[in-house]
Amino acid sequence: MPTPLLAPFIYQNRTPILFIVHAAVYATAYCLATLLRFDFVVPIESWQLLRDTLPWVVGARLVSAYALWSFHGWMRYVTFHDLVVLLRATIAGTFIIVFIDYFLMPHSMIPRSVVVLEFLLTILLVGGLRSIGRLSREQIMPMMNSRLRCNPNARRALIVGCNPRGVYVAGQIHVCRELNTQIVGFLDVDDSMHGRRMSGFMVYGSPTNVVSCAADAEARDIYILADVLAGKELRNLIDRCREANLNVKILPGVEDFLTGRGVAGPMGLRLRDVDINDLLGRDPVELDGEKLITFIQNKTVMVTGAGGSIGSEICRQLLAFQPAALLLVERAENNLFQIDRELRALGTTTQLIPCIADVTDAERMQKLFALHRPEVLFHAAAHKHVPMMELNPGEAIKNNTFGTRQLADISQEFGLQTFVLISTDKAVNPTSVMGLSKQLAENYIHALSQSSETKFIAVRFGNVLGSVGSVVPIFQEQIRNGGPVTVTHPEMRRFFMTIPEASQLVMQAGAMGRGGEIFVLDMGEPVKIVDLARDVVRLSGLSPNDIEIVFTGMRPGEKLYEELYFDNERTLPTPHPKLRVAYHRPCEMDEIELLFGELREAAQSNDGAFVHRRLRELIPDFDASVVNEQTCSSVNEGDSTAPETSSPAASVRRSK
Repeated sequence: MPTPLLAPFIYQNRTPILFIVHAAVYATAYCLATLLRFDFVVPIESWQLLRDTLPWVVGARLVSAYALWSFHGWMRYVTFHDLVVLLRATIAGTFIIVFIDYFLMPHSMIPRSVVVLEFLLTILLVGGLRSIGRLSREQIMPMMNSRLRCNPNARRALIVGCNPRGVYVAGQIHVCRELNTQIVGFLDVDDSMHGRRMSGFMVYGSPTNVVSCAADAEARDIYILADVLAGKELRNLIDRCREANLNVKILPGVEDFLTGRGVAGPMGLRLRDVDINDLLGRDPVELDGEKLITFIQNKTVMVTGAGGSIGSEICRQLLAFQPAALLLVERAENNLFQIDRELRALGTTTQLIPCIADVTDAERMQKLFALHRPEVLFHAAAHKHVPMMELNPGEAIKNNTFGTRQLADISQEFGLQTFVLISTDKAVNPTSVMGLSKQLAENYIHALSQSSETKFIAVRFGNVLGSVGSVVPIFQEQIRNGGPVTVTHPEMRRFFMTIPEASQLVMQAGAMGRGGEIFVLDMGEPVKIVDLARDVVRLSGLSPNDIEIVFTGMRPGEKLYEELYFDNERTLPTPHPKLRVAYHRPCEMDEIELLFGELREAAQSNDGAFVHRRLRELIPDFDASVVNEQTCSSVNEGDSTAPETSSPAASVRRSK
């Protein structure tokens, strides 16, 4: 490591110094190869040959090394990539030497054994010297520098997750004294790793024994690699750490580094607090990039509801696949302004076209289609709040059902390639007007797909964590106000996924669909809302005893359990592990048109009771009030021992 006085000189004259050092190494390798060839007893004529050929041999080495970027790295950060570059440059240099020796200077004739030995020694000496730079930085200097080890304020930490990323992060923290942190070892769920050493760090045990392992290692901080623990395991680990007064931080994954999420430290290390997305514990989505590029690149894409939680995230994700133009359709001016401003700040080459428009406005939507000719459409515009739609049922039908119908008809008229409807698990056996409106929208595009060249696809998923008006932001606001946190029912369960995950899978479904499918996202296991509330309380730095949780009773249109499939739907896997396709009886357009004709009059009514009554008359299977009363009565009677087949959740499991 250069001293503070020499460092500026070395940095300013780095290239000449590298040339001089490498020239000396190349000369040494050539001389040593000659000595080894003759067992250190070199004849006079061979010394003369060495003297005559040494300048141009070293010159050939320097030219090939510089031309192939072998001088452009830093020894302190040398990697296997640098060694590959070295090997490539050395081979090229050897070919130059052989070419000059045999064709341009045939009278010299360097022995072939010397050429081979010089090649091997060059790799050994140059590679060894470069590796010494990194070895000194990562091992020798930290061992010699006792300041960190003797510093009583240095924080000793364990990393949960003994995988390549964990080993790399541990090494980076180990050599970075500015962090004032000492990694003392790992915790890992693999029992076979316990007691072993990885890159010099001990694997102390399992995360389930975090308290005893931390005591053995004298560690006070626990760093958890993102995505190494499932939600339940992470939740239990955090509880044990807090009981033992251990500090818990998340070492983010690649997505967090790219988005800047977390607190930046030296060398780009980012630590952040545990958040609700970590507790969900879902594996990251792996996208089929080639399919999405074919589906999106250089096309004009329209996103309705572009200012909403899902719509705006779809817009962000789409830009990575370089559409030619992106139409941001939104009726809320402020939301449209925010997402347009955010996307423009990214410096994208995609043409961004913000459009204030309502999907129920037929004239406006037709003009947008005629002007911009979109090829792909993601329909995310919808009224989504269940209790609000129970109070305004006509608006739910007008926007979610007839708005979708109108948009689908216009899409078919203008020859749209792919129409992707974003649906919801509430459309399955609906007990709310919002769910029913989405079910009718699904039915319409399914019927339309049977006779249309446009590919109509529906994507069905559950609740999205952190979306506007969803349960987590409401809990956080209630906690900021000192409580209580309100939960409708102690047994209420919902499927959850993150906003990026939902948006990515919607795009993937659009790329995979052939028309007529209802894709269902893998939502994992349903989560108890009361458990989610307790998690949010803990993540706010409080104990569940500090904030009261109050059960307010189920609201109109709610179910205890949501379902992802109808009983008569047949589900099949797709090439993507997190997407399934639900097939059911084809919807007849004549039946749907007849029903929609009857519904239109009801939807125009401002009388909510009349709309509810008319919906029950036209759709006998729909009766939200009866379903909710039955659900509540069964729970109030303590029907927790009912057989599995009696619960909606059981029907979901059977369908899967």
